[in-house]
Amino acid sequence: MPRMFVPGPVDVAPEVLQAQTAPMLPHRSKEFEATFRSASEKAQQLFYTQYRVFLFAASGTGLQEAAIRNFVSKRVLSVVNGAFADRWHDVAEANGKETEKLSFDWDQPASPELVADAVKRGGYEALTIVHNETSTGLQNPIKEVAEAVRAASPDTLILVDAVSSLSGAKIEMDAWGLDMVLTSSQKCLALPPGLALGAVSDRAMEKAKSVENRGWYFDFLRMEKHRLKDSSPATPAMSLIFALDLQLDRILAEGLEQRFARHSAMAKRVQEWASMHDLEMYAPEGYRSQTVTTIKNDDNINAPDLNAFLKPKGMRIAGGYGPIKASTFRVAHMGETQMTDIEDLLVAMEEYTHKG
Repeated sequence: MPRMFVPGPVDVAPEVLQAQTAPMLPHRSKEFEATFRSASEKAQQLFYTQYRVFLFAASGTGLQEAAIRNFVSKRVLSVVNGAFADRWHDVAEANGKETEKLSFDWDQPASPELVADAVKRGGYEALTIVHNETSTGLQNPIKEVAEAVRAASPDTLILVDAVSSLSGAKIEMDAWGLDMVLTSSQKCLALPPGLALGAVSDRAMEKAKSVENRGWYFDFLRMEKHRLKDSSPATPAMSLIFALDLQLDRILAEGLEQRFARHSAMAKRVQEWASMHDLEMYAPEGYRSQTVTTIKNDDNINAPDLNAFLKPKGMRIAGGYGPIKASTFRVAHMGETQMTDIEDLLVAMEEYTHKG
């Protein structure tokens, strides 16, 4: 079976793929509503939340837009230190909001103190921040940022993109005081692309009531009315929800703490290999992702050439992304990937470094 060490789409277990072949049901039927409710309730455990989890037929970017449309009437602060944080800023601007960008160098974490200072000055309804930057392999200190923001501006909503980290790293939505956490199916959840999951707090839902022009498809108030009836306003991605329901059983059977530890151990192993070859990680010590490692291409490793070497072995890694595309490459270690897979990859990469 081919193995992809790329940050999404990732490999999907055969039984999870098979779950998508279940016969169709009327999406308003009691049978499907039971599965819809089951998946939604189990998903709460991944988010460490008592609040609702919405299931959308969309990518994670869809929920970036939904967050802006539901929770921002006018002003939003975008914390940016990577490509996908920058995308959320662009989404806010495209929706006509007054958007300020608080930028940090891409190889540095967001500073809780500087974020809090900006929020205090600006009178923002919400801030957007990415937990785990897929482009840089950097994990922002969301708990500390949220704590600082809550102290500086208690009414500001805290919106978090956890697309490439949820279920691979621990994110305690309620304990950390987050108002929305969003993710998508094709990364740490190890599902096919096409689903986005968003956990939303009660106070965020209350804020949405005062926001005009929330749209239709992504209107959380409309979603909530249907969610309370174990349904959605429009036809859901039924096959993917069948797969999600099964995959959540598999994730919870592994155990969340064990799953986080597995991801962390794989990240450390890749980092060790890079250090042994005098390659630097892009993200600084203490802020490195548990799910994707971005490595500086100081040794002039040619990512396309490396992939050409790996593909006959049934493997592939990812090149760099955005402005750091040419100067980095990425090794993802998320979802179904096991340490034995990582060891096989590193053996192959070792062969590549010695070829010729």
